[in-house]
Amino acid sequence: MSERFDLVGIGMTSQRTRNRLVERLREKGINHEAVLSAVGSVPRHIFVDEALAHRAYEDTALPIGQGQTISQPFVVALMTQVLLDVPRTRILEVGTGSGYQTAILASLMGQGGLVDRLFSIERLDGLIDRARVRIDAMGRFGIRYRYGDGYQGWPEVGPFDGILVTAAPPAVPEALIEQLAVGGRLVVPVGGESEQSLMIYDRTADGIVSETLEQVRFVPLVKGVR
Repeated sequence: MSERFDLVGIGMTSQRTRNRLVERLREKGINHEAVLSAVGSVPRHIFVDEALAHRAYEDTALPIGQGQTISQPFVVALMTQVLLDVPRTRILEVGTGSGYQTAILASLMGQGGLVDRLFSIERLDGLIDRARVRIDAMGRFGIRYRYGDGYQGWPEVGPFDGILVTAAPPAVPEALIEQLAVGGRLVVPVGGESEQSLMIYDRTADGIVSETLEQVRFVPLVKGVR
């Protein structure tokens, strides 16, 4: 696959545009400076179709084809901030999608030990191919990708200190809970089309502790591959 990207900007897009997005996120409660820096450094416009590039730095979800979306920057930043309450050695992302969330996590690799190893799984082969090309174009390497069923996780390379799910299952897949290391955290939207909650699941030495954050809207997490 051969694609060319404008990594500096497109049209009126500039670093100032990204900085304004960062300030909006800060005003909405994102206070993890490394996460804000990652949002400011990742060129979101290369992860959307060219026709929507002028809207790339709005704080809104956008369609990316195949019934999927690129998540709202605030939600991406919130999930990343919550996941990285402490450094996480091994992180699994379920749902590579456009690759934007992957790129945010990849930008945090090697930064004070926040993220050491990053694994990403996607059930739609067309999406994972495009995401890999775009992230490689940014010079972000060392990510392991897998075309597979996110409901099953990636048991061969687990357990994980952090798992982040970018689509909503009606209930948390048991396989993902099982692949959490002690001290690990799972961040996942849970629910149906009408109501979803962003949830945290922490594995302690005594078992699983859960917490509800806020109401969200994600595409459904679908079993199998396509």
